Amino acid sequence: MHSIVHKRMTAALSRCLAIAALTTLSTAAQAQSAGIAPEAKQILKASTDFLASQQRFTADTRNTLEIVLKSGQKIEFNSTGRQSIQRPNKLRAERTGDLVDQVFVYDGKSLTLSNPDQKIYAQVPAPGTLEEMLDFARTKLDIVAPAGDLIYKNAYEILLDGVTEGIVVGEAVIEGVRCDHLAFRAPELDWQIWIQQGTQPLPRKIVITTLDLPNAPQFGITVTKWDLNPTFDATTFEFKPAAGMQQIDFVPR
Repeated sequence: MHSIVHKRMTAALSRCLAIAALTTLSTAAQAQSAGIAPEAKQILKASTDFLASQQRFTADTRNTLEIVLKSGQKIEFNSTGRQSIQRPNKLRAERTGDLVDQVFVYDGKSLTLSNPDQKIYAQVPAPGTLEEMLDFARTKLDIVAPAGDLIYKNAYEILLDGVTEGIVVGEAVIEGVRCDHLAFRAPELDWQIWIQQGTQPLPRKIVITTLDLPNAPQFGITVTKWDLNPTFDATTFEFKPAAGMQQIDFVPR
């Protein structure tokens, strides 16, 4: 009996939340014209310009990845990460979680991808700027740095490439920080971004929904901490293989 009551209460609560969400979305959608709302563009542009102006920063993240089984059931995997950036040509990204234990290091001359748990790493010469390196990694090695699109100085143009619709959903609170919630549509994916309000319009959360895969799995990144004045030392962007690590080759795309 208690189980039946609990299920009914849960269903009723879910319906109430769904109605409230639909009301909010309907209001937001009706307030916007077709295409990308100017306010959504303005908020996104302010955020990408602000991040592009930062010469060094770190971002700690909590990440979720959905995998869809043949049955259609979604399984979620989690990881945490840290990105350290120093413009114009330094990057270190570390991820640890259910599916990954990986370190991505770029020192301005070479790119290294290391899997410490497997005691392997691969290293190749790389172009001389962050933007060139990210392009090289994606097109030649089929490797995408975590949240790499946000690192580009022209991130605004990259993020809106192919986007057909965009709205300001409303306000939200992410990690205790009040944000503007934006939602965008493109032919093969939907994506949402939550941007911190105020003088430091930093991205606080991103959710990407893949529409060209069955059951539309999602990938999400929540920034738990930004540091816009970090201290880096000589080893931050340096890779030295630990004892017993084996070097392997990248498989070209």
